[in-house]
Amino acid sequence: MSDQIKHECGIALIRLLKPLSYYKEKYGDLHYGLSKMYLLMEKQHNRGQDGAGLATIKFDTAPGSSYFDRERSIHKQAIKDIFEKVFKPFSDLSDKEKERIQDMDYVKNNYRFMGELLLGHLRYGTHGGNDMSNCHPRIRANNWKTRTLIVVGNFNMTNVDELFDKLVDLGQFPREMSDTMTVLEKIGHFLDMENQRLFKQLKPRGLNNMEITPVIEEQINVAQILKHAAEDFDGGYAMAGMMGHGDAFVMRDPSGIRPAYYYKDDEVVVVASERPAIQTAFNVHRSKVHEVQPGHALIIKKNGSVGEVECRKPLERKACSFERIYFSRGSDFEIYRERKMLGKLLVPAVLNAVNYDLENTVFSYIPNTAEVAFLGMTEEIQKLHIQHNLEARKKGEIKTDEELHHQLSIMPRIEKIAIKDVKMRTFITEDTSRNDLVHHVYDVTYGIVKNDRDTLVVLDDSIVRGTTLKESILTMLDRLQPKKIIVVSSAPQIRYPDCYGIDMSKMGNFVAFQAAVKLWKEKDDLAFLEDLYKECKEERLKPLKEMQNLVKQVYEPFTAEQISERIAEIVRPHHIFSDVQVIYQTIENLHTACPKNLGDWYFTGNYPTPGGNRVSLNAFINYMEGKNVRAY
Repeated sequence: MSDQIKHECGIALIRLLKPLSYYKEKYGDLHYGLSKMYLLMEKQHNRGQDGAGLATIKFDTAPGSSYFDRERSIHKQAIKDIFEKVFKPFSDLSDKEKERIQDMDYVKNNYRFMGELLLGHLRYGTHGGNDMSNCHPRIRANNWKTRTLIVVGNFNMTNVDELFDKLVDLGQFPREMSDTMTVLEKIGHFLDMENQRLFKQLKPRGLNNMEITPVIEEQINVAQILKHAAEDFDGGYAMAGMMGHGDAFVMRDPSGIRPAYYYKDDEVVVVASERPAIQTAFNVHRSKVHEVQPGHALIIKKNGSVGEVECRKPLERKACSFERIYFSRGSDFEIYRERKMLGKLLVPAVLNAVNYDLENTVFSYIPNTAEVAFLGMTEEIQKLHIQHNLEARKKGEIKTDEELHHQLSIMPRIEKIAIKDVKMRTFITEDTSRNDLVHHVYDVTYGIVKNDRDTLVVLDDSIVRGTTLKESILTMLDRLQPKKIIVVSSAPQIRYPDCYGIDMSKMGNFVAFQAAVKLWKEKDDLAFLEDLYKECKEERLKPLKEMQNLVKQVYEPFTAEQISERIAEIVRPHHIFSDVQVIYQTIENLHTACPKNLGDWYFTGNYPTPGGNRVSLNAFINYMEGKNVRAY
């Protein structure tokens, strides 16, 4: 993705179902759980550019000893930073200590992080400063283990204000207004209530407080806690948590917006945001890795029992399609095939744009994450090129077999046009600095494009703002002096804000919206925007569940092709010589390629929750009022 947007966090959970000594004896690794967690997190590093965190819980520790540990980092290599600190106490040991650590009970009682339950998080911040306080895991500590709660999540809530107010109504005094804090405190409140319910129920039986505690550990109803807590959550979420005594859970939103997968055998229970991470870390076939169902929670009790229970009534499945286009690693067998299909389905439009002239067309891609879609595109180009010429011969458009042979011998010119300098990173997010940096992050391959004759077709994952195209990429490609540059997006036009994890909430940033406004100006009908602004303000006064996404009206009079034409005009720098065309994926093709992930609200405005409609209204109102702020 040439445009810089922030996106998805990652979660990881491991529950060791055997004593720690079991793994040392079988695998020869006294850090078995930590080693697996390190691998599980590294294999999801694509989801954590801003920070990482790790927490563990030790079972059945004696009073006065620590039963949970946490380490977080915002280091540029946060995962490495965390695990270097975790493993450091095991380095440079004396001979006596080396002998002692052969006893796993000793290790558990004397070394941090040597627990049976491990929880990891990778942070890709969409809001808030990049400081330690924004890193997960977040802890709600208590002297009663059954009231201690540790949570991580990949989520954004659209109704934080309402959730915050409910906490205040309960008598709480939250220290901050954020979705992370409100989720933690909401679950924590019902965890407290469940503890209190059980205490009142058990006290009349003549048990003293010490005798009651283990009974609460056994009987605490995690499913009921989550059902109450999540009742009014509006957003996309995959969250994982663990309680101080050893129960753990992973909960997913009712529309399945955010991903979560798990694997279980008689040794471990493992959860991650991406299936291949589990496959690689535990060397298991994909058929053994299951998806946590929408609206459900995977609950792992301290006694080792595991079950998936419904916490919210599942809605129509709207799993995020951006996971397939860009966010998740392409090593997942389904995602790999889907990305290839995304490229394949673009080919008819691309070949029409170049008039099937493969001799004078060069095909490439930028950035590297578009490579798999590019493979699908080039494979399909060869196939359709052959079909096109065979049909032309039948119709007599190609006169002789010799001419047909010549045409069939022409292969697509596939080149690596942009080469990323691995010594430089595009981590700078300020537009001016980032655009200048992109000029130097990519080197172009000279001498391949025939000057003023060749068309250069470049595939991108998606085009969000178009800023990097305009300020950097197109200028860079124009140095090769092609006759024309065609930028192809494997994603459809991004027209609406996202509020479920991706940081896309400012309407004016979307180049598709800018193009639609330009078309309204050409119609000399800017009064429409003012009228719509008033309608949106009125709509926003309605109860949340009644709000409709009126912003769809901005695009209704125009075809996707008309908007694409205006986008090409907007992103083309005035100083370049090449003509520019932009081709987008269609919504229909997106659904064909990704049939299980139909979440397309950023393209269509069809939000899976009422909060999405409100965010869209807010974003348009902010644009009309000149406010450069988030819409939620």
